Amino acid sequence: MKYTIGEFAALVGVTADTLRLYEKHDIVRPRKDDHNKYRYFNDLDARNLLSSRWYRSMQIPLQDVAGLINGAPAERVVESIAAARMQLEAEIKRSTLLLNKMNEIHTELAEIGESYYQCRIRQMPGVYRIQQTHKNHLLQKDSLKKTAGVWMELLPFTFYSFRIENTRDIFGCAGLDYSWGLALLEEDQQKLGVCINDCMEYLQPSTCISSVIASSYEEDIERESFQFMLDYAEQQDYAIVGDIHGKILFTERMNGENQTFLEINIPAEPR
Repeated sequence: MKYTIGEFAALVGVTADTLRLYEKHDIVRPRKDDHNKYRYFNDLDARNLLSSRWYRSMQIPLQDVAGLINGAPAERVVESIAAARMQLEAEIKRSTLLLNKMNEIHTELAEIGESYYQCRIRQMPGVYRIQQTHKNHLLQKDSLKKTAGVWMELLPFTFYSFRIENTRDIFGCAGLDYSWGLALLEEDQQKLGVCINDCMEYLQPSTCISSVIASSYEEDIERESFQFMLDYAEQQDYAIVGDIHGKILFTERMNGENQTFLEINIPAEPR
């Protein structure tokens, strides 16, 4: 029996557009009526359609499905399913990592109140980082462009971080020498299998005095914004032993103004 495209689509449970797409890929081959130019499907076309939808349900690409439908040995069918399975396993692994990271971020943001202008001692993990600015001015470095592009695709595993490098003069009157750039926790670099190159800095795991502060979106990083942390170090008789670093947690916009919440970490040890 022959069916119009609308009739056949309704009977097999797909749309007419799907049938046109499958016809384009030579999966189904309706017969054309020379008199009215209509295309007609028959009962056997349902078999090819069902087989193709079965392959597609396992996320095998449509162009590969066409090859399987139009002539493929059993070995190729098995190989195609195995390849689709491996792709799905990789997607599940990535989604699981993403879910875990989202849980980490949610917990971190939910607990901001406990750290807001409050000092605590934390063990900070190792971090890989690329320097993309000097203070707030973007650097024009060709060597960074490829890595920056790759790391942008790794969000939210990567995050925007700062590093203050003149900690020896932290109590002086000179302005702070800091930079911004994307960063990636060492543990996430290992989980994601991210390659390391020469344009990346590495911040060693360290014991830090840590706190969360808020600043205006346009503000430079100034010592006064975390002076209370330096005072805490003095009061607890801690020595600063490395570069101060931190990250943007999130930016809040209220009443037309932006306020950025920053995590600040000062590597320190008892004197």
